[in-house]
Amino acid sequence: MRLDDVWLRYGRGGPWVLRGVTATVRPGEIVVVLGRNGAGKSTLLQLAAGVLRPGRGRVTDRPAVVGWVPERFPADQPFTVETYLTGLGAVRGLPPQAARAAAGGWIERLGLDAFRQVRLPELSKGTAQKVGLAQALLMPPRLLILDEPWEGLDAATRDLVPEIVLEVAASGGSVLLSDHRGETVRLPGAARWTMADGTLAVESGDTAQTCVVEVAVTAADLPEAVARLRAQGHQVLRVREEVGS
Repeated sequence: MRLDDVWLRYGRGGPWVLRGVTATVRPGEIVVVLGRNGAGKSTLLQLAAGVLRPGRGRVTDRPAVVGWVPERFPADQPFTVETYLTGLGAVRGLPPQAARAAAGGWIERLGLDAFRQVRLPELSKGTAQKVGLAQALLMPPRLLILDEPWEGLDAATRDLVPEIVLEVAASGGSVLLSDHRGETVRLPGAARWTMADGTLAVESGDTAQTCVVEVAVTAADLPEAVARLRAQGHQVLRVREEVGS
């Protein structure tokens, strides 16, 4: 997909939110969009997804199957989780049996089994975000767009998001996502786009980029292990206790 000299503003005569944006997302590429609040990240992602149309310029070569997850999933819909996902699969062209299978697969993988018959407005924000992620993946996307995908998710699902992103990229799909939590450190080689005052700076992926490795040690050895890692120049991102271990 290519953005070619794209400009966008909300309302005639309003200020330009995006100005002269030109960039390309290639098959198999992961792109992280960075920038402060109000810089235009969400606008850029909505434009890439086809939710918004540019005032000037063009968006070309957008794939036929696009998975779009907004920052806040619109859960004010009178459906249960299972009915919504199955129905949306059918809307996207899946035969009934395939729609049920796709919905069931993502319900299980994202830990939504207990919420199958719960209506969307009754879900917590984090659980609703899981449904939003599931609906974007019912058909394997050739372009997956995620706006702050970690927001409100439990720890297990936050760990699952990079896995899903890497799977999409490995299958030849493109991924475009924003992140203010620093979670994308777990996506080595991702390109960086930085939004500032409506303009875009593009930085290619760096194969020497920081990677994250999880290490399991006994509780007794933890202080020494942490001290040794830091002494060797490594950054310890977090320490978590495994329940029942």
